[in-house]
Parts: sequence; C-alpha cells; structure tokens
Amino acid sequence: MTPQIRTALRNALRTGLILFVFSLIGTVMLAFTHDRTEPTIARSQQAEKLALISQVLPAALYDNDLLASQQNVPPDALLGTRKPSAIWIARRGGAVSGVVLEAVAPDGYSGDIALLIGIDIDGKVTGVRVTAHRETPGLGDYIDRAKSAWIDQFAGKSLTAPPPKHWKVAKDGGVFDARAGATITPRAVVKAVKSALDYFAHRRAALAATPEPGVQP
Repeated sequence: MTPQIRTALRNALRTGLILFVFSLIGTVMLAFTHDRTEPTIARSQQAEKLALISQVLPAALYDNDLLASQQNVPPDALLGTRKPSAIWIARRGGAVSGVVLEAVAPDGYSGDIALLIGIDIDGKVTGVRVTAHRETPGLGDYIDRAKSAWIDQFAGKSLTAPPPKHWKVAKDGGVFDARAGATITPRAVVKAVKSALDYFAHRRAALAATPEPGVQP
C-alpha cells in the first residue's frame, strides 16, 4: 500500500469519525430538547383542547376532569365519522350531566366540516363549534365562530325543539338562518348537529351508566 493510499484512508477515517461524533451529538441534543419541551407542548395542547371544549359545554355543568374523561368511539354514520372519534363525558356530583362529541358534516360545499358538539343529559345542545373546514372564504365560512355568531343558534335546541321536520335552514322550511347564496354549508351543519342528537338519544342510557374513571361501579 502506497503512502498516498494510507494517507487517503486515514483522512477518510478521520472525516467519518468526525461526522459520526457530530451526528451523535446532534441526536443527543434533539432527544434532550424533545424530552424538555414535550411536557410543555402537551400541556399547551391540553389547554387549547379544554378551551375549545369549554366553548360548547358550560363549566357549571360539570365538576370532573373533562379531559381525563375522554373515550374513543368507533366510526358511526350518525356522527358522520369514518374513523374513531372522541367523546368527553361530563359529570356533576358523580352523575353524568352531558357529553361533548366530535362529529363531521361530510357534505359541506368543499368537503368535510369537523364539529365539536356539546349536549346536556336532557338532550339539549349546549354549544357547537366548527374545528376544521375548507368552505369558501367570505361565502360559506360564516359557520366559523371567529367569523360570525351564526353557530350560536344551535344552543338550547333538541330533537323536539324544533320538531324534526323543522331541523332545516329557513329556505327549506326550517328554523335555522342561512345567508343567501351560501346554503349548502349551513344545510350540512344543521343536518350533522341533528344527527349527533340522534346519536346521543340512542346511547343516552348507556352513556348515563358509564362508570366514572377510578371509581368502582
């Protein structure tokens, strides 16, 4: 082996060793940063989720740890879901007082409209919020609470108030307002909220009997 080859090999080994050391240091730093920031990120995400939930379910309605009550439910046509979704069970004095459901309006003008729906134990809507959508800005996006108060009209509604035949936008003979020229989007939301109420009605007894986490039945 010539001196030139030996020198080239030594240089290659030295370069490889340096790269390895830097890679190792970088990996350790990333792992350290992740471990330090993950709890903060998790707390921030939980705070954001709880803030959104509190918009659809009044705090006076529950005294349990709502985030800890989260359960996953399988896809259901009444919820408009095609994959497992979340449900949060509210309790007051140990008794189930309401729920918060994730639902989807699959027939929005531009596709799925993700919803968070609060329902008390009597089957009345306590609040609705749109959590994701792709509706046309300036036309159908008024369903977003940040854009208008349109979504607030669901509060207090139930399967009997109004009667099922009036769970439509006003243009279709129902009681829910909708802006002219943008009725596809609100139709989808109205239909999704009523379907979520149907879902709750079908499962109210089972949900009311759900044992509290950490409490022996």
